[in-house]
Amino acid sequence: MNEHNVTMEDTLALLLEGKKYASIRDVLTTMNPSDIAAVFSKMEEERLPLLFRLLPKELAAETFVEMEPESQEMLIRGFSDSELRDVLDELYIDDAVDIVEEMPANVVQRILSTAAPDMRKNINDLLRYPEDSAGSIMTTEYVSLRESMTVGDAITHIRRTGVDKETIYTCYVTSNRTLVGMVSVKTLLLAPDDEVAISDIMEQNVISVTTQTDKEEVAQMFQKYNFLAIPVVDGETRIVGIITFDDAMDVLESAATEDIEIMGGMTPSDKTYLRSTPFDLFKHRIPWLLLLMVSATFTGMILNVFEEKLQAVVVLTIFIPMLMDTGGNSGSQSSVTIIRAISLGEIEFTDLLKVIWKEIRTAVLCGCVVAVACFGKIMLVDRLIMNNNAVTPWVALTVCLTMVITVCVAKIIGCTLPMVAKKLGFDPAVMAAPFITTIVDAISLLVYFGISSLILFR
Repeated sequence: MNEHNVTMEDTLALLLEGKKYASIRDVLTTMNPSDIAAVFSKMEEERLPLLFRLLPKELAAETFVEMEPESQEMLIRGFSDSELRDVLDELYIDDAVDIVEEMPANVVQRILSTAAPDMRKNINDLLRYPEDSAGSIMTTEYVSLRESMTVGDAITHIRRTGVDKETIYTCYVTSNRTLVGMVSVKTLLLAPDDEVAISDIMEQNVISVTTQTDKEEVAQMFQKYNFLAIPVVDGETRIVGIITFDDAMDVLESAATEDIEIMGGMTPSDKTYLRSTPFDLFKHRIPWLLLLMVSATFTGMILNVFEEKLQAVVVLTIFIPMLMDTGGNSGSQSSVTIIRAISLGEIEFTDLLKVIWKEIRTAVLCGCVVAVACFGKIMLVDRLIMNNNAVTPWVALTVCLTMVITVCVAKIIGCTLPMVAKKLGFDPAVMAAPFITTIVDAISLLVYFGISSLILFR
């Protein structure tokens, strides 16, 4: 696709230079809106307004939704009021809300002043919902049917109103706006007779969410139930909108990106990497670096306390990085596994004891295998090949016992902290690799010097 985009950019540039606007329009109308947006993102900004104006009205609106916020803002500032109104009229409400949320205040004011009164009202209504709620990502454009309708009436109704709806494949049956059922277009088309009543073929036990349901929970429901859309109801089970699977995919992508950034020791960013300036990256990275640097002072304090023992048996020093790295890696393995399981809803806080017991058994197996390999490595490489006579079997035993205990402790901490964080209302991803590694580093040193005191300094 990247190669295709580069070729398309060159083609459009040549056509623009030759002022062959009809040919450009013909080329663009054969492309998907997301592909057009990708090509536009590589074009020079001064060419975008002309290219965008060559698109048919509906395709222009669909392409506009797929473009980056900076390009959207640039186009909006260059639009006349009539051009902006044409684009807004073709947008679905949820897409319009997404665009408004990304724009600066002066651009938002112009969008709202240009939008039709109904759209302006709907946008303002959706903006009132909390950012992480189902209400913030829903659309109010859905197909509503009545129980008393026949199949023929329903199909006629869909033909008349469906062009302006987000989706027509799932229709919702209401009575005084109260959600009472659901029927798919497939069910309507396969009905034995056009005179069959909707009440006879609709599904009555409809799974829905409220406007205050967390949007990540809603997104997971799409994966669980394989829905194309989920109705959103208020406190009195009156349907106020629907959420479609494409919006759910956006939520999952955003949530996964946020978790990866947090697990990597960064605060989440709304910008893509190429759109972020060095100062943006600095702002998101420096808080964690400072926090982890300060927390690492505990490691230095422990080394300072046991300085005399290190001077007595200097060879202990060369194994500290290996022990700390192994402990950190062990904790990271557990934390990543548990964070993923929490995000998928596979485990709850009530499963804590089961999780700990499973991780202990896993840790014992991993620790013993690593310790045996470590003993062989120390005796073969450090003692024989490197001819370090200070590396005695007792030193190797000290390191290997520390290795077993460190792996066990690290895996227990790695599985426990994310679950506790979730229980306390924090993002479990906060308790990922950098944070757990810092804790395990300190504990591994305490264990190391504790065991060495018992074995080497008796």
